[in-house]
Amino acid sequence: MLETFFEPKSVAVIGASRDPEKLGYAVVKNLIEGGYVKIGKVYPINPKGGEVLGLPAYPSVLDVEDPIDLAVIVIPYKFVPGAMKECGEKGIPSVVVITAGFREAGKEGLERERELMQIAKQYGIRVIGPNCLGVIDTFTPLNASFAAGTPPKGPINFMSQSGALGTAVLDWSLAGELGFSKFVSLGNKADVSEIDLLQMWADDPNANVIMAYIEGVPSGREFIDTARLASKKKPIVAVKSGVTQAGSRAVSSHTGSLAGSEQAYAAAFKQAGIIRAHTMEQLFDFARAFAYQPLLKGDRIAIITNAGGPGILATDAIERSGLKIARFDNETIKKLESYLPDAASAANPVDVLGDAAGDRYEYAIDVVSQDPNVDGILVVLTPQALTDIVGTAEAVANLCERVDIPVLAVFMGEKEVQKGIDVLTERGVPNYPFPERAVAALRAMADYRIARDEPLPEYEEIDVDREAVKQVFEKVRSEGRVSIGDFEARAILEAYGFKIPQTELASTPEEAVEIAGRIGYPVVLKIASPDILHKTDVGGVRVGLQNAQDVRDAFELMVYRAERYVPGARIWGCTVQEMTPQGLEVLVGMNRDPQFGPLVTFALGGIYVEILKDATFRIAPFSRREAWQMLDEIRAHALLDGVRGRPPVDKEAIVDTLMRVGQLVTDFPEIVELDINPLMVFEKGQGAVAIDMRLVLTSQE
Repeated sequence: MLETFFEPKSVAVIGASRDPEKLGYAVVKNLIEGGYVKIGKVYPINPKGGEVLGLPAYPSVLDVEDPIDLAVIVIPYKFVPGAMKECGEKGIPSVVVITAGFREAGKEGLERERELMQIAKQYGIRVIGPNCLGVIDTFTPLNASFAAGTPPKGPINFMSQSGALGTAVLDWSLAGELGFSKFVSLGNKADVSEIDLLQMWADDPNANVIMAYIEGVPSGREFIDTARLASKKKPIVAVKSGVTQAGSRAVSSHTGSLAGSEQAYAAAFKQAGIIRAHTMEQLFDFARAFAYQPLLKGDRIAIITNAGGPGILATDAIERSGLKIARFDNETIKKLESYLPDAASAANPVDVLGDAAGDRYEYAIDVVSQDPNVDGILVVLTPQALTDIVGTAEAVANLCERVDIPVLAVFMGEKEVQKGIDVLTERGVPNYPFPERAVAALRAMADYRIARDEPLPEYEEIDVDREAVKQVFEKVRSEGRVSIGDFEARAILEAYGFKIPQTELASTPEEAVEIAGRIGYPVVLKIASPDILHKTDVGGVRVGLQNAQDVRDAFELMVYRAERYVPGARIWGCTVQEMTPQGLEVLVGMNRDPQFGPLVTFALGGIYVEILKDATFRIAPFSRREAWQMLDEIRAHALLDGVRGRPPVDKEAIVDTLMRVGQLVTDFPEIVELDINPLMVFEKGQGAVAIDMRLVLTSQE
């Protein structure tokens, strides 16, 4: 339980200082000036005793007679383990370690952090940090941090892995931009992580939205499951940094070249119902809307403006975002026309003209808000000669108190509109400098509604032969290999119920001719080698061979090229495969992400997958509903439904393949990469065939 981090009855500051330049001084000062001393006790801990900021100091927490709920450690790192042990002996349940010099400082720092956490675990202490800014709860009130002041009270909970970023966010808050309920700087996350806070904050009555700055998560699957449940209760808006480097590592599969940290986090956030902000600006824009306005119940937006140009910009932004311009009832239009000047527009966008005072805006907003076809309102204002900026701001704020739909303001400009913006901010109405940013916030609200209403996933268990797959893996490992090519992969495909073309291995040209005769022409010939995964790179695939001479010639040339271009490769011969009918080639693959595990890919297949990079991803396991969603997410999804006279393909067969791959890579964590490319998909009802498959295992058992 984390309650004592936010609602402690007493706080000890280990490292409290009388020097205003020291962090120990800043923490005590914040506890006093933030108001905590009015409701709880603060015990400065300083080996010299005396007083700190007028409070009696104690040499050790063991010298304090009363119980202590929370300790904040701000002493040099070499003394922190000893202080943690004393906290354990005192029975303190929660400790914030602000001190740096642990994991972030290299190998020796990591050892220090492990020692520290062993002590904490021994005494059952929960720890935030080390290397953090501290914690704040404005409703307690508690400011156990070294931030430059206490932020105003508000409906936002914010967690950040970066303490420095946290200080900037708090400074924005002090300027009146945002109000916080709780703030936590997680630091190294040696113990308490995003997962713990999501579990607690989902039920926090003082917060309407959870904001997060994330650099990495400790347990990917648990993070997804926890966030999914939390997002059903309130919006989670997160920005993720550091998503570009991990994807550049060397990989051997098509899927691996597509998949990286960015794709894994995008899939994880989507499956968890987290609203992804791509910049800090978006993080604040989205959080403001969620924090201070009702949730968007639909996607129909009304625009009220005193200028035509900005109204058109807002209209364009709404349509580009996938939202809709609301169509007013006739009664709404009649009411607007009866009141507005003749030159005004009563359609959407509603143009109240440049000379509109606050009363004209207020009437238009009030009428439009009552239209049953309106789910949200965008109020756009530009500062013209007769514009009543403050009066309009008051009108917008008054409306927000009466209606149950989100209203976002776009007061464009800076100097002239500032007094109006101040009114909006004071009364909890989000204002954006440009229509596009406001529309992006509305789009985020619509995305959250969709994610929240999505049912929890139902995972399926398909009847498969796991033992057959284990035998293949054991054989491969016994030969010192980790790569499994097309021919060996057939046993894996068969064990998991995939449809595959008839295939046999030939070690000589004569054997290949004999097999082709039995299978029936035309046939496909492929080089068979555990050391050659990308057969086309060495001319190792020939299709449409029509007779024995074609097969014999192709076999000899293929083996010759393989031996020449891949010296030392083990050549088993060639596989002879039946020629499957033409269909749509797609790819289903997997690359195992270090944070989240199996990242399953769906994309167009063949040689174009890496060129077009039109792919979508999910973390396995996933539900059948999520597999269906993947089909609609690629840009070329229209090809699946048939274009230019082509019939629709068997989408059910693709979904079934995705489900089977998802189960395979979940059942066998040792699979690190996998490609089925191509999966040949036929007309609706005709199924799909896995033409080629390859996979890579971990290098260790």
